[in-house]
Amino acid sequence: MTDIAGTTPWTASQWIRQIHRWLAIVFTLSVIVTFIALALPEPLVWVSYIPLLPLFLLMGTGLYMFVLPYAARWRSRGSLAR
Repeated sequence: MTDIAGTTPWTASQWIRQIHRWLAIVFTLSVIVTFIALALPEPLVWVSYIPLLPLFLLMGTGLYMFVLPYAARWRSRGSLAR
């Protein structure tokens, strides 16, 4: 099925992959900011917690993508058994 522009709509898996890519960029930038903040003469220690949110979200999307092939195999085996 295509939309008005002639493109196919994205699946949930494609959205997760795109979100994962953008989270990786946000995580990288937050780590760079943390290094800069901690290198200051008087370091801002609370800044070191900023990368944890994108890292946690990266873990969630990464685990989802890791499990996808196994879930597909499990579903295909289940449909053959019926």
